[in-house]
Order: sequence, then structure tokens, then C-alpha cells
Amino acid sequence: MPRGRGLGPRVAAVLVFGSSAAVLVVEIVALRLLAPYLGLTLETSTMVIGIALTAIALGSWLGGRIADQVEPRRLIGPSLGMSGVVVALTPAVLRSTAEWAPALLLLIGAATILVPGALLAAVTPIVTKLRLTSLAETGTVVGRLSGVGTAGAIVGTVLTGFVLVSRLPVSGILIGLGTLLVIGSALVEWRRRGWNSAPALTLLVMAGGLATVVAPGGCDTETKYHCARVVADPQRDSGRTLVLDGVRHSYVDIDDPTFLKFEYVRAIASVVDTAFPERKPLAAHHLGGGGLTLPRYLAATRPGTRSLVSEIDGGLVRINREHLGLGPQAGIDVRVEDGRLGLRRLDAGSRDLVVGDAFGGVSVPWHLTTEEALTDIRRVLNTDGLYVANLIDHGGMAFARAEVATLSETFEHVALIGEPADIGLDPTATPEGGNLVVLASNRPVDLHATQKALDTRQTGWKIATGDDLTAWTGDAHMLTDDYAPVDQLLQPYSPRSSP
Repeated sequence: MPRGRGLGPRVAAVLVFGSSAAVLVVEIVALRLLAPYLGLTLETSTMVIGIALTAIALGSWLGGRIADQVEPRRLIGPSLGMSGVVVALTPAVLRSTAEWAPALLLLIGAATILVPGALLAAVTPIVTKLRLTSLAETGTVVGRLSGVGTAGAIVGTVLTGFVLVSRLPVSGILIGLGTLLVIGSALVEWRRRGWNSAPALTLLVMAGGLATVVAPGGCDTETKYHCARVVADPQRDSGRTLVLDGVRHSYVDIDDPTFLKFEYVRAIASVVDTAFPERKPLAAHHLGGGGLTLPRYLAATRPGTRSLVSEIDGGLVRINREHLGLGPQAGIDVRVEDGRLGLRRLDAGSRDLVVGDAFGGVSVPWHLTTEEALTDIRRVLNTDGLYVANLIDHGGMAFARAEVATLSETFEHVALIGEPADIGLDPTATPEGGNLVVLASNRPVDLHATQKALDTRQTGWKIATGDDLTAWTGDAHMLTDDYAPVDQLLQPYSPRSSP
């Protein structure tokens, strides 16, 4: 009996296509599961991609080797079923590990990608072994199935990135995928000899779903980019904190937009209040929206202000409307777009103020930090325009120094605001890092008035400029579109630290 009998070309193509697609779904969704705890950084992405490729290589090698020693038909069903169970359990396992045993997160995270990835990757060489009936057609069979597998990987990537993540929670994606894999396993085994283990695997998949419900680290909303929660302030009835990927991102007082809780927001407000005449309406552009704290503040303190906000995450815009009291407020226009692309659409000299406050979880969008991006910001500002940005860094402040160096080459006047130890004004204290505020313009700003406003708001922050700022910046390299290792320059810190 030929070895290909019982596994026709269509069934073989479906198995290879589906298993290859599933590997990519697992890879992309695993990255989103890990981001709240490890950050959405280049290193995290590289690690997940590397583990996924390792799984594919390992599964392909072992699958082919075992298929030469064991009847291949016996391997397909278990590979699909076991991978389905692991995939379905992944959300509960990862979130529980992050909460109760964070030191093991990297190891467990790697296993949840490596195990199902290797099992699924093994399907292609197993199916190939079954389809080879003669040496004369080896090239045709291998080439066809290789192409089908690549097509499946492409579909899995596109489907996850453009459809699934925007419509389903990541836990739902993985539990659904695990269910489909178990169903596929049951069909394969039923076709081969009748299935007697499907109930056991089904119970494990159901257990994964139930465990995900009670596992820690859940979100109120999973947007395209964030695990988001809105937390009520027990001390202020109208206060709400927007938490993204475990980090307190924005604070909004729904009834009183002039109440600013976070120090860096009070610092930005101090700069704006003293840089422009009181109550003068402004034309402002905001790179990053979050809870829209500053646009709300400007609308309340400077009636007639027009704030255009570039926020890449449409899910955050919905959260603002549904949970943070944002109505059809006059003067606030939010566009779901990338901030760099949003800048290109603005006319030269059209803005009095540009505010930079864009973060992806605990990482910084590098393309908003470069000389080219800052040159575009300078282009859209009018003669008296001001750029104010929230920076975050820790340890040696390598990223913040590089950004200040880049700003100093782009604007005539630059100043840095922060804790004295963090900005080099108190050499006896150890820098702790956190938020810094940098301001840049082509006209001088009254820094004495700004310092007075900072003191009035009880921030404890000071201003570094001139020789002090030059000494603090040191020999930091400029950031350009060609060279911007922002993720590497950013110093590590706890994802649960506050703004």
C-alpha cells in the first residue's frame, strides 16, 4: 500500500497550512501577552521572534526524524491536540506566573511559545513523509507543501495583526485557536482509527478558558496596543487612572480637568502657563493622547484653544468616551493615526504648541525622537511656538541625554525639568529616574516664571539649562532616522512604577 494512501493532497495542504498559520498566531499573541510585564521593546520582540524561529527549526528537525522511525499517521493527531491544550492554557499560565513567580516569566514564556510551536512545525515534515510516494516526485511534493506552509504563515500573520487583535481579547484568540487545534486533532484521529481521547483534551481546553477568567492581570479592555484598565480614585469621586500594560499612564478628573495629579503633567502645565499669556487660546498638537489630560486642561483654562491629538490606538479613544467622560468637547479633535504621519499633514507655522507624550507601554516610539521628527515639529511651530515633551528614563539616563542632545541641535533654546538629582543639579544625590520634561523653542522662555509655577504646584522639580544642561548631556549621540537605538538606551525599571 503506498504511504500516501489515506492522506490526500487537499487534506495534506489543510494540515500544513493550518499548523503553519497557528505558529504565527501564537508568536504574535504571545508578544502581546508578555508586553505588560517585559515592555513592548525591540528586545522583547526579538526574543519572541527568536524563540518562535527556534521552535520552527526544532519541530521541523525532530518531526522529520521521528517520522522516519514511527508510523507518521500516528503523530499528526497528538501533535495538534497537545499543541492546542498548551495554547489554550497559555494566557492563564503566563499571567499567573507574572503575578506570583515573576522570576520564572522568561522561562515559562519561552516554553509556551517553544512547545506548541515545535509541535505544530513538526506537522509539515510528517505530512511530507506521508505524501512522498516515489523519489520522482520528491521535489514537487516538498516544494508544494513548503509553499503551502509559507502561505499559511502569511495568512496567520495578517489575520492576527489586522483582524483578530482588533476584535478579540488575546486570551479569547488563544483559547479559540486551542479549541480549533483540538478539533483538528479529533478529526485526524477519527479518520485514522476512531478517537478515544478527545474528551480529555477538550476538558483541558475548557480548563484553560476557566483559568483565564480567574487568572490575575486581566484587562478591562484589550486594545490593539495595550492591556487597559480604568481605576477609580478612592480619594476623589470623579478621579480616574488609566492603566496601560500595568503602568499608570494618565489621571483624569472627569468633573475638574484643571486637577493635575501626576508631577510631569503639572510640570508641562507650568511651562505652558508661563510661556503664553494667561487664557490666550492656543493652536496645539498632541503626539499621543492617553487620557487626554492636557487637552482637557487647555480647553478648561484657555477657552477657544484648538487641540488636535494624534493617538495611534483607537481603543484608547473609545475608553476616553465610554469611561473617562469625554463628550463632544469643543476644541478637542482626536485622530487615530501615527504621530509622525500626523505631523506631516500639518501646515508649516500652524501651531503655537506641540506636546509630546507618546509611549507604547513602557517603551518609547523611537521614530518620534529623531532629528528628522524634531525638525518636522519645528516646521509646524510658528515663530513663538513651543515644544514640550515628557521623557522617561532611569539609571544613567542615556536615552534622555541623547534626546536632549538632539533637541539642542534642532532648536535654539532647550531646558530640562525634573528632580534635581536626575538632571545633574544635585551631585550628592543618586539619580532615581522616572519622568523628565524637556522644552524647546526658537525664542527664549521665561524660566524664572516657570520655576515659580513649579514651586507653586509643589513639584519639587528644578530647571537645568545653559552650561548645566550641556554638562549633563555630555557626549551623548544625536538620534536620527538612520541611528536611533532608543530601546537599548532606555534603562530598565519596574513596569509597575508610576509616572
